[in-house]
Amino acid sequence: MIRQLVLITGWILIVPFGWANVFDAVAPTKGSGRHAVITPLATGAVRVECQPKVDWPACVWKFKDPLDLRYWRGLECVIINPDEQPLTVSLRIDASSPPDMRPLQRSATIPGRATGTVAVTWFEFPVQPEEPLELIGMRGWPGHWSFDPRHVTSVQVFLSKSDHARTFELLAVRPTELARLIPTAQWFPFIDRFGQFRHHVWPGKIRDEQDFAQRRTEENSDLAAHPGPPDRDEWGGWKSGPLWSTSRYFRVTKYQDRWWWVTPSGRLFWSLGVTGVRPSSSTPITDRERYFEWLPEPTSPFSKYYGRGTWAPHGYYTNLAQQGYRTFDFAAANLERKYGENWSHLWVELVLRRLRSWGWNTIANWSDPDVYERRQIPYTGTIHFHSKPIEGSRGYWGKFPDPFDKSFRAGLERALQAPSVRTAIGDPWCLGFFVHNELSWGNHAHELGQAALASPMDQPARTAAIAALKQKYTDLTALNLSWGTSWSHWEEVGQGDFPTNSRVRSDLEQLTSRIAEEYFRVVSEVLHARAPGQLYLGCRFAWRNDAAVRAAAKFCDVISFNSYTETLDGLRLPEGVDKPVIIGEFHFGALDRGMFHTGLRSARDQAERAQKFARYVRSGLRHPNVVGVHWFQYWDQPTTGRADGENYQIGLVDIADTPYPEMREAARMLARELYVLRVQPH
Repeated sequence: MIRQLVLITGWILIVPFGWANVFDAVAPTKGSGRHAVITPLATGAVRVECQPKVDWPACVWKFKDPLDLRYWRGLECVIINPDEQPLTVSLRIDASSPPDMRPLQRSATIPGRATGTVAVTWFEFPVQPEEPLELIGMRGWPGHWSFDPRHVTSVQVFLSKSDHARTFELLAVRPTELARLIPTAQWFPFIDRFGQFRHHVWPGKIRDEQDFAQRRTEENSDLAAHPGPPDRDEWGGWKSGPLWSTSRYFRVTKYQDRWWWVTPSGRLFWSLGVTGVRPSSSTPITDRERYFEWLPEPTSPFSKYYGRGTWAPHGYYTNLAQQGYRTFDFAAANLERKYGENWSHLWVELVLRRLRSWGWNTIANWSDPDVYERRQIPYTGTIHFHSKPIEGSRGYWGKFPDPFDKSFRAGLERALQAPSVRTAIGDPWCLGFFVHNELSWGNHAHELGQAALASPMDQPARTAAIAALKQKYTDLTALNLSWGTSWSHWEEVGQGDFPTNSRVRSDLEQLTSRIAEEYFRVVSEVLHARAPGQLYLGCRFAWRNDAAVRAAAKFCDVISFNSYTETLDGLRLPEGVDKPVIIGEFHFGALDRGMFHTGLRSARDQAERAQKFARYVRSGLRHPNVVGVHWFQYWDQPTTGRADGENYQIGLVDIADTPYPEMREAARMLARELYVLRVQPH
């Protein structure tokens, strides 16, 4: 295919000669109707009159010779809805290669009497290799094509079945913005010496070492001009708000039907926190050396940032975790470039100054003790330990711990002796303690009870479950009659397939409650004995069910959830439960600053990311149970991923320690109005 060069916004893009023919191929007048009448209009648009009570009435384009659309990032159609009622329109694209390629489809609802757009995007990242690439150790990367736009065979604009005829006008079907394609042979290396993507430029990107000094000067001026939100006590509490009695530690209380923290000085407090405040962010390099344009020689002063990884719960490096794999920490190397060889002390002082200036009042989970032990900003304690699991359980991060096994209490007792935990015990700056993270409770209340019964005979949780069943049923005959089973010995119960009737499910839910209550009871008992007066903040639920949450409510001072949702408007506790709630993790990410994956919640760009962040925080401020939200995390993850492949654009700062100004300003704005918003009637 003959190609030509097109200069657009400073980039030279390689596109097919005669590329306008692609626009002609999907002109509205070239489409044909399926259960629809297509009427050309003088403007070049078409009217599409869809029949009622048929599946998927559509305007369809089929191409005998597949279209090559790889030079664009997506396709969109512009629709006029002439009716009073909203209209949901879908756009679908099919490709012929590979043979099992799933179609790409998106929908949009267009208000009545309005014009709207529905679009599909196959290249979320604007820069791509010319051909798909299979890379390792990352959740997302350019060249990871979930849809191959080189062989497009059909395009459809369609509606779902309706009882009534619906009509819309199709103004245009067109490719969206151009992608920047790089010949695959020139792709490697694609990471520069600062850990950034080489083949793209964006606002804030570090170009050379001299940029670091300029960034320091600019930020010093910014921080001097913004010392932090007014009207705060020394703990970050609401200085002009109502006054409670003083105390040794933070506590929780209700005021005007909303839960709050109360600082040791007696002021109301709502926790706006950030996790992972630590000066490092390593990425594996074993088997990926060609990805990087620079890695230090053994004699380089930067060679000290090499490491040996042994943690890899998921992804490519799982099989290498036992023997270890080589890592490099671009974040720490950039801190040395920016602040000098003895950067550690300067960075701690800077990050505390940043957090206060930006309005964050909590140093949350996974953070460095060197930061929070300065006792300038309240923080959360983190306790994690391993013990014998329930063998029949399973989950994303591993099996559920058996709270009936003696190793459970012993493991917690040992964890309380860790230096960072011992420092937090008795520290009034500590909001309380999270114990564990994202345990495998199951999405349904019967799952953990079933897992216990499915475990080996010597499993303590199974022994406790069988004892509970024996207490409920006089003998095995009564259990068989209730469950519809024919077990001849108690040892057989739960081994093999489970019946699915409602009586079985009810009993399994009760067993789950028994396990959950034992879990929270033991943790609460040990923690409150060792740290009297301090708060137990729960286990940071990711997967949860009502049985587990009810058990947490009995024994936790605060219930914690990691909630990756758009807002907290839908957060509900089980009926009858009224406890304070802390959100341990949430985030949003975008792909406009050189990163390859948005994380668990996406935004179009940094401006929308900041807007979504602010909307989420405000939804927490409206919720009567929520006493704070904690952003995950301080740094962007490495461009090439951490050990489990996560390479999310979720930081307040990037890999070169440059703050994202949109997030900084959104946090400052929220901090100024934080307590006023919390007490407003909703």
